Amino acid sequence: MPETASNLISPPLPDPWPRFAPPLKLGVMASGNGSNLEAIAQAIDRGDLHAQVQIVVYNNPKAGVAERALRLGLPAVLLNHRQYPSRETLDKDIVETLHAHGADWVIMAGWMRCVTAVLIDAFPQQVLNIHPSLLPSFPGLRAVEQALAAGVKVAGCTVHHVELAVDSGPVIMQAVVPIKPGDTPTTLQARIQQQEHRIYPAAIALAALGHTS
Repeated sequence: MPETASNLISPPLPDPWPRFAPPLKLGVMASGNGSNLEAIAQAIDRGDLHAQVQIVVYNNPKAGVAERALRLGLPAVLLNHRQYPSRETLDKDIVETLHAHGADWVIMAGWMRCVTAVLIDAFPQQVLNIHPSLLPSFPGLRAVEQALAAGVKVAGCTVHHVELAVDSGPVIMQAVVPIKPGDTPTTLQARIQQQEHRIYPAAIALAALGHTS
């Protein structure tokens, strides 16, 4: 798809996408509906992203991602954060679960919990996150609402390496989404999410390429 004013991507989507031997082994962490999980799975099925989803970890018993993982034929494990005394103990179980399923890369796809050094140190430079803003602008919660309240002309999304500070870490890929007159958080979020689905699989490939080069 050619770049237009509504989907400028930096860097451009890879062509062709890199191949890995063996395929990347992904552990996906999600708290919500899991639409980015499905976008990643579709990129794998198309042969674009040379990877396998080893396990899906979710922390909310009512999260729609569990049903989506079942439909996609992917194993999923519930680790309910409410049952843990600290973030560190939750992350310890997450790390053990990811290792048990052979995951090498941690893909946070709508994971609505801050992670700790327990997780980050277990997968050095191999924990990725996607955020619905053009970082470093509008980190944290309600990024879309923040952008609208600030009156900026463009929003977007960012895939980045995860560090301890919220929504920090080196940027891997971004997509720009212009804000239209009359946009609401719902309409803008929907267009941003379309770009998330495009760039996250590609950003995973680029991150892995950089890690192995």
